[in-house]
Amino acid sequence: MSEARSSTTESTRSPSGDADPVTRTSQEPTVPRRRRRRVPLRVRLLQVVLVVVIIGLWEILGRVGVIDPFFFSQPGDIGRQVVEWIRTGYIFPHLQVTLTEAFLALVIGMALGLLVGFILARVRFLALLFDPFIKVLNALPRVVLAPLFLLWFGLGIWSKVAFGVTLVFFIVFFNTYQGIREVDPVLVSNARMLRATESQLVRHVFLPSALTWIFSSLHVSVGFSIVGAVVGEYLGASSGVGYVIAQAEGTFDTTGVFAGMVVLSVVVVLIDVLVGVLERYLLRWKPEVASRA
Repeated sequence: MSEARSSTTESTRSPSGDADPVTRTSQEPTVPRRRRRRVPLRVRLLQVVLVVVIIGLWEILGRVGVIDPFFFSQPGDIGRQVVEWIRTGYIFPHLQVTLTEAFLALVIGMALGLLVGFILARVRFLALLFDPFIKVLNALPRVVLAPLFLLWFGLGIWSKVAFGVTLVFFIVFFNTYQGIREVDPVLVSNARMLRATESQLVRHVFLPSALTWIFSSLHVSVGFSIVGAVVGEYLGASSGVGYVIAQAEGTFDTTGVFAGMVVLSVVVVLIDVLVGVLERYLLRWKPEVASRA
């Protein structure tokens, strides 16, 4: 028994003699990611109750005059406006324009972020060379670039796409860069010992290991791509949900403004759910540490 206990203790220590946290973690019980990520039913119910309470208080305070409906339209009026937009089909062409711009910004921004992040993570010289330039570009306020994009690309969709790309790129870049750098070097060395080529390393080692970081950035990037499209439309456009909101604001129609915000919020939530489903499917091979609570 003492020998078995001793061998177990030694196996959980790193070559330097310190306890290896990775080894300890791997010995804990694990469960499939699909099961681990499931939100308890009581949490969902509490979320619904919280939304109902907030909307109910908003409606009541508006009716008794505590909240001025001129500045904060009542939820009932907002809901009727959204239903009217859907019934007449008014919102769908504008929503299509916004989603097209956001999709293009997301795809282009993610592609550039993945490519640049992977290259700089693998080539240290390039990372050191471009580090100050990336920090300067990331520090620039994106909003000040929107008028320039309108000047360069006009009022069409590409000015909004360019603005969205600047928001998405850095989110994906930093997550990809960090995810590739966090890959276990022992795993890479073992793959090289098995004569894995660079393309095989990328496909079977780096990308699977960095997928968690990439999907983490994707959840955030979806919202930012839509924000980029809407802000660009708000500054100058002839269609899109941002244009609808700007037109409503120009006529002091707070109901239209809030209705546009509700439509965008619902769309972002639905897209985020789809991204979550895709994430669970692609990462189904990766176990999660089971909670002891």
